[in-house]
Amino acid sequence: MKEPQSSLFNKQDSSNPVDHNPAKFNRKPITAATAQQKVADYVRLIDTETISLYTAGGRFLAEDVQAPHPYPHFRRSGMDGYAVIASDIAQASSDHMIWLQVIDNIPCGQTPSVPLIQGTAARIMTGAMVPDEADTVVMLEMTESRQAEGKEWVGLKRSVEQGRNITPIGLEIQAGDMLLTKGAQIGAGEISVLATFGVHEVEVYRRPQVAIFSTGTELLSVEQPIEPGKIRNSNSYMLAEQVKAAGGEPHVLGAIMDDLELARTTMLQALSSYDIVISSGGVSVGDYDVMGDLVRSDEVEMLFNKISMRPGSVTTGAVKDGKLLFALSGNPGACFVGCELLVRPTIRQMMNSKHDYLPEWTATLGHDYHKINSFTRYVRGSIAVEEGKIVAYPASLDESSVMVTIKDSDCLIVIPPTSEVLPAGTTVSVLRLSRS
Repeated sequence: MKEPQSSLFNKQDSSNPVDHNPAKFNRKPITAATAQQKVADYVRLIDTETISLYTAGGRFLAEDVQAPHPYPHFRRSGMDGYAVIASDIAQASSDHMIWLQVIDNIPCGQTPSVPLIQGTAARIMTGAMVPDEADTVVMLEMTESRQAEGKEWVGLKRSVEQGRNITPIGLEIQAGDMLLTKGAQIGAGEISVLATFGVHEVEVYRRPQVAIFSTGTELLSVEQPIEPGKIRNSNSYMLAEQVKAAGGEPHVLGAIMDDLELARTTMLQALSSYDIVISSGGVSVGDYDVMGDLVRSDEVEMLFNKISMRPGSVTTGAVKDGKLLFALSGNPGACFVGCELLVRPTIRQMMNSKHDYLPEWTATLGHDYHKINSFTRYVRGSIAVEEGKIVAYPASLDESSVMVTIKDSDCLIVIPPTSEVLPAGTTVSVLRLSRS
């Protein structure tokens, strides 16, 4: 991530009202990268559990896995045809057909029943075990067959080089080779590999248990009818899905009113019961921003309470007894970005993931970006490939309070601090969103 290139954010805003707690207004911003590092310093690997391979999709390995045997562990046929000794058909041509006696039939899953000798062949199926004496498999389409004197014969009109159409032992993997390393995320390919080698149970990192609650007297549950001045608690549901996508297990505790004691009780209980706690709302400088007050208290150790980014500059991090608390903005756009930049990597680091942070690409800005920035902006956007180039288009609505464009975005476009319009065609960094 790029460091801010402007010091404008260090200036005090003289328009802020006087407050009995001036710490609300004297927040020292740090870069997003610095915030990520401060959080990472407190991350500890979570404990492990052994689960069935069938249920291991999406989990992170807590052990290295080595191959107990080569793969394939026998020479196998690459196609339907005949296993032969190459020297027997070296002189075969369209003018000189060579006939071999068929003495065996080898389907998949069975072993050769008799050894081949000079002048003989074995009918064989794709994937079946090739006889030790055979050094070539001739595809069925290159042969003719006949019955004579109660015997089966196969005729060939051309020679085939030694080793053709035979997959050797250990072509893909040798015994002792590293199959997967600790921290690998298990997907379809990994499950295929593990199943191939008979690994039916795997040791994985436990899913981090993540508590989620929102603050705000204005919040309704999603089941309640809409009311004047009220909004539904959508952030908790959004955060739960982001937590699941990162590999954690969310626990939605609901919404609480703007009450300092109630927020304190909820926060402390959550920190004692879960591995990570996320709150949404109440971190700004308003009279009812209870989370902002809590993280400045002695209840937790505050890591930061301002990041030089938009949206989500008030994103706050704290720790208590080794447990991390993320107090995110109540604005959905800012809440979403804060979770992607800070919570997602934390969850993955706890499971020893090899890819913690959102992948960063380079793209061309698709159209002019007009907002003037004193902080780095993480702009919701979409990626297209045009004439072989990656082009990133900012969302039409990217305000912190806007939620509807979250569903349409597959990246965050990183716009550095600037005092001028950023024109289309500018090279920019984009963070690819994991859900895409």
